[in-house]
Amino acid sequence: MDVVSWLTNLMESLGAPGAGIAIALENLFPPLPSELFLPLAGFTASQGKMSLVAAIIWTTVGSVAGALSLYYLGALLGRDRMRAIARRMPLMKLSDVDKTEEWFARHGKATVFFGRMVPIFRSLISIPAGVERMALPAFVLLTAAGSLIWNTALIVAGYVLGENYHVVEQYLGIAGKVVLGLVVLAAGFFIASRLSRRKNSQARK
Repeated sequence: MDVVSWLTNLMESLGAPGAGIAIALENLFPPLPSELFLPLAGFTASQGKMSLVAAIIWTTVGSVAGALSLYYLGALLGRDRMRAIARRMPLMKLSDVDKTEEWFARHGKATVFFGRMVPIFRSLISIPAGVERMALPAFVLLTAAGSLIWNTALIVAGYVLGENYHVVEQYLGIAGKVVLGLVVLAAGFFIASRLSRRKNSQARK
């Protein structure tokens, strides 16, 4: 049995708490699809196997729990370790880390809130929040608010669609691929620009 099937069975057998566990694990392991689990929770609620409100509450609690785990991972790494890692990475400069820190200092709250509604980044954004030691009450509140909106939308969609709940995953799966494609393009542009600068610098010498 694969992980997805195991979590699906967990949700169906434990009800709302199982849905919360599934979403907590999805936050820790982004490849697991919340786009499947949340609509499935809605469908399960439509079958009377769990309360719709309980599904929303438990999945939001699971989202916050998973996000907090990654937040503390970022806090454990800290700025010094992150800078040390960046120093050893090819094509990376400490100025890149500084710019990232400055950007997060200006937009961190909005990033945490809206990032909870963006596939892939909804999990990863918790790490830099921990590295930057974002105020924990603000992090929890913004994570809970963003997760509540995301979870409610997908759970209600699954509740309304019934047996066609999987349609949600199909459409959001496309959105996730678009986001991933943009990240790959941005990374490719970053690497190409750094290699070009290095080549020009060596040519001047």
